Amino acid sequence: MKSKNTLSGTLQKVYDPSSFRRLGHEMVDLLANHLESMQSEAPGKVLSYQNPAEELAFWKDHFAGDHDMSDTFSTIFAKSIKVHHPNYIGHQVAVPAPIASIAGMLSDLLNNGTGVYEMGMASNALEKVITDIVNSAIGFPKTAGGFMTSGGTLANLTALLAARKAIVSENIWEEGHDQPLAVMVSEASHYCIDRAARIMGLGTKGIIKVPVDAQFKIRTDLLSEYLEKAKADGLQVFAVVGCACSTATGSYDSLEEIADFTKTNNLWFHVDGAHGGGVVFSNKNRSKVNGIERADSVVIDFHKMLMTPALTTALLFKNELDSYETFSQQAAYLWNAEKAQEWYHSGKRTFECTKLMMSIKVYSILKAHGQEVFGENYDHLYSLTASFSNILKNKPNFTLLVEPESNILNFRYEPKTKEDLNLLNEEIQKQLVEAGNFYIVSVVLSGTRYLRCSVMNPFTTEAVFDKLLNEIHDIGNKFL
Repeated sequence: MKSKNTLSGTLQKVYDPSSFRRLGHEMVDLLANHLESMQSEAPGKVLSYQNPAEELAFWKDHFAGDHDMSDTFSTIFAKSIKVHHPNYIGHQVAVPAPIASIAGMLSDLLNNGTGVYEMGMASNALEKVITDIVNSAIGFPKTAGGFMTSGGTLANLTALLAARKAIVSENIWEEGHDQPLAVMVSEASHYCIDRAARIMGLGTKGIIKVPVDAQFKIRTDLLSEYLEKAKADGLQVFAVVGCACSTATGSYDSLEEIADFTKTNNLWFHVDGAHGGGVVFSNKNRSKVNGIERADSVVIDFHKMLMTPALTTALLFKNELDSYETFSQQAAYLWNAEKAQEWYHSGKRTFECTKLMMSIKVYSILKAHGQEVFGENYDHLYSLTASFSNILKNKPNFTLLVEPESNILNFRYEPKTKEDLNLLNEEIQKQLVEAGNFYIVSVVLSGTRYLRCSVMNPFTTEAVFDKLLNEIHDIGNKFL
């Protein structure tokens, strides 16, 4: 016999299935129409820019107004940037596969935490399936393991904590550490490595930044020199971080050479592959990360090049045992066996306890489309960026920073009649965003400002690059 719903008033409305069904259908229609529009000849603007004060005022008025939720969601949608737009070539966020968004609806309504097995039976098992697949693609041995966590910043911090635990002899978890410790990183590494080291209490001296070459790759010929200087300064270096690839320029460090160095000096080798590490799924571009299989730990963001909504990151260990040592602590109300190595209690190895069911989104892509689609996405976007580079080199007054190794391209507009080129390129990027036809960003490298594109969208075409460069030229000429 069907039980009667005893809720009344607002609570009854909150959980009303019919309202959910109606609004859910409307939202799916809205998003499906959006996907169709983004693949049409006239997709419209990437964004409708408003300055922060105007945007805040709009939403204060909207909140006070009489709007139903269908109208509210449609308005949020209209006032948000469109990452599926072919002219979106700005920040490094994935263009989500629609199946992953549907999976997100499932995970949000289920709301099963993943830290404890009973709360996330399915999602913990799916996570194990996914990390096994990634470990295999990396080339790790059967002793490998890993887990998923909320973003590359948290993953890199966790990896360095594991490195410190494995290399430093002190019982740091219980007693802290007395000896000054340090990690070695490329000066082109992502800021989260610097942040992680500071969170760990290493301080400025504990972040040893090794210079890069003209291609923005870490100078492996200087690693020994910088290690010896650290020792002379009383620092114990415990890890070296390789970039695969750097966030600013998309350059891949020589992982083989870093692996040789860390093996010789008994140091932990960590690869920050948040953006470019997923190239392990590509047959065509896999050689860019040769040596990654020799790393002790690897970070890969699914929410960058692997078509998954944020935040969804994998942290992989060559030796799964290392992943259990990082957060060895008592939590009797969660786990009966504190020190047991139980992959299905992911809270033992992550910062998060009530962790999102992020594995559902990745698993859905793999199940629906196969892991080959990840490599196909990398190959397509990397090839497209190489074409962009060729187009740019044939345009007058444009200068390329370096030949792209990935889907990240940096360049400048440099007319000979303009003196302050940094200010000019800053203004060009600002006006592009305000116009809303394209979305790109900019970056300052060695005091020089460059326009920066991340080609994330498989719908982007060579015609988009040509139109973008023409618009940059038109904006730039206004200041001459």
